[in-house]
Amino acid sequence: MLQSHLRNSILVASIALALAACGKQDAGAGHGAGGQMPPQEVAVITAAAGDSSLTRDLPGRVVAYRSAEVRAQVEGILQKRLYEEGSEVRAGQTLFQIDASTLSATVAANEAALARAQANAEIAKQTLARYQKLVDVEGVSKQELDQAISQNKQAQADLLSADAALKKARIDLAHASVPAPISGRTSRALVSEGTLVGRGEATQLTTIEQLDPIYVNFSQAGSEVFRLKQMMKAGKLKAGAALPVDLLLEDGSVYPVKGKLLFAEQTVDPATGTVTLRAEFANPDRLLLPGMFGSVRLALGDLGGSIRVPQRAVMSSPQGQFVYIVGKENKVAAAPVQTGGMSGRDWIITSGLKGGEQVIVEGLQKIRPDAVVQPAPYQAPGAASAPAAAANAHASAASAASQAK
Repeated sequence: MLQSHLRNSILVASIALALAACGKQDAGAGHGAGGQMPPQEVAVITAAAGDSSLTRDLPGRVVAYRSAEVRAQVEGILQKRLYEEGSEVRAGQTLFQIDASTLSATVAANEAALARAQANAEIAKQTLARYQKLVDVEGVSKQELDQAISQNKQAQADLLSADAALKKARIDLAHASVPAPISGRTSRALVSEGTLVGRGEATQLTTIEQLDPIYVNFSQAGSEVFRLKQMMKAGKLKAGAALPVDLLLEDGSVYPVKGKLLFAEQTVDPATGTVTLRAEFANPDRLLLPGMFGSVRLALGDLGGSIRVPQRAVMSSPQGQFVYIVGKENKVAAAPVQTGGMSGRDWIITSGLKGGEQVIVEGLQKIRPDAVVQPAPYQAPGAASAPAAAANAHASAASAASQAK
C-alpha cells in the first residue's frame, strides 16, 4: 500500500515538472532576448524629392454626348413601334409608323391641284401671246392686253403655290415614318399604339442618347483658378504637356479609361462662384450612364522638387498634420508636416521632410513614439513597380547596415 502511494506521488511530480518545462519553452518562443516582444514590423517608403502632378478631385455629373427627342411631326394615329425599347439604333432607322392614309389622300389632292394650276397657267400664257400680236393691229384693246398680262401672272403664282403645297404634303407623308435623328440608345416609348399624336403639338415619342463617347461636366472654384494662375506666373507650378483626366466612380474605384479635357468656361458663374469644365471619356461598355455622379481627378500642373507620400501616411491631430518616421536605432518619431494638395492618391509635402526619411505607411495602429520597429519596403496595392520596390528595399537595407555599424 505504501509502495503504491509512493509511485503515485512520483508520477504527479513528473507531470508537474513536464508542464513547467513546456511553459518555459512557450514563453521563450513568444519573446526575444531578455523576455521582450520582437519589434513591430512596419511598411515604409523613403521620402524623395521629384516632380509631382498637382491634382484636384472635383465633383462631376455624367451627361450624354448627344441627346435627341423623337417627336411626331404630323397628326395621325400611331400604328406601330418598330424598335425594341432600350436598344441601340442607327441614325435614319424608322422607329414609329403613323397612319398615312389621310396624308396620302392629301398628296393626291395636291397633285390634282398642281395639274389644274399648270393647265390654267398654260392657257393664260397662250392668251397673253395672242393678245400681244393683236394689239398691234388693234384687234384687242390695251385694257384687254393688261388683263391678259395680269391673268398670266396670277396663273404663274397659282402654279407656284400648288407646287409648294404638293411638296409640303409629300414631306408630311414622309414624316408618317418617324426616323431616329441620331445613333444611340433608345429610352422607353412614351406613347402606345392607337394614340392620336401630333394634334396641335409635336408629341414626344421617345428619347435617344449617344453614350460612346460620353461627357462628364464638373466645376472648379473661381478662386482656385485664380490661385493656380498666380502660381504659374510665379514659377511655382508648371503647366503639363498632356495632363490626363481620371474619373472616380461612386464606389471609389477609378474608371479604367482616361479622359481628355475638352474645354473650360472663360467666365465665373456669379451664383456659384465656379467655372464649368467638361471632359470626354470613351464608354464602349456603356458603364457610364447619364445622370451618374463621380469625381473628376484633374491634373492642374507639375510641382518641381516636391515630396509625395501616400495619403494614409499623413495623420492629423489638434496641433496639425504629421507623419511617423523610423529614426535612429529603428525608433519611431513623429515629424510635423504641411501639405500642399494631392497628387493622385498621395499628399504633396511642402515642409517637414527633406528627403531620405523612412516614412511609415502601414502598421500605424500598433506603434507609438520611441517604439522600436522593424521597417520593410511598402508595396502599394496592385501598383508597386519593381524599380520602386527595389529602391525602397535598397534604402531600407542601407539604413539597417548603417545602424548595425
